[in-house]
Amino acid sequence: MILIDQFARYIDPAAMLIVFGGTLLTTLFRSPLSDIGRALGSLGLMATANPNADAAAARVSVSRIRELAQLRAIACVDRVETAQRFLIRAARELSDARSSGDFVRWASADVDARRLRHQGVIGVWRSMAEAAPAMGMIGTIIGLVQMFSAMEDPAAIGPAMAMAMLTTLYGVILSSGIAAPIAGRLETISEAELAWQTAACKQLEVLAREELDSQPPAAVRPNLRTVM
Repeated sequence: MILIDQFARYIDPAAMLIVFGGTLLTTLFRSPLSDIGRALGSLGLMATANPNADAAAARVSVSRIRELAQLRAIACVDRVETAQRFLIRAARELSDARSSGDFVRWASADVDARRLRHQGVIGVWRSMAEAAPAMGMIGTIIGLVQMFSAMEDPAAIGPAMAMAMLTTLYGVILSSGIAAPIAGRLETISEAELAWQTAACKQLEVLAREELDSQPPAAVRPNLRTVM
């Protein structure tokens, strides 16, 4: 019971509304709704993401794609079995490509688009980390104003001072204890994911140069998927 009473001292709905509500409102103004939706969805990703395992699996999948291209034809590599959706799309684009340039253009566009999406999501959490202390300071100022305006009423000074301190506490917790660590974790995951995807695309680009650029022009090159 004593522990509950001690904990209850740190709960102030008005202070929470100022800090959490103000931070959310600021983030809504600064970030597109699509980025905010993805930012919330990224919370589940942090618990399941394993960039090292993904990179190892990608190396295996790329080796399978190369083996399939050597055994049959590059137009058949879209039949490779892999659990990674990025490599499924990459294999499909590679099988449809008429030259290595086609595949390189797709790979560059896809990786760049993915990087922008990641930056948008990370930016949402960075925005929250930046806004939370400011909201805490606003709450502190409001609490101090209330306190100074009620100096003649000792009973009103305590709650006003508590709100002033709690808004600062909430701002620090939200910024340094929640939003900033999430942004840092997502940035690490993003860098690792983009690294293995870029490496996989470079290996597939080499395969495309070997198999496609030495072939007859696209106009006369048959689509082997339709005849095999």
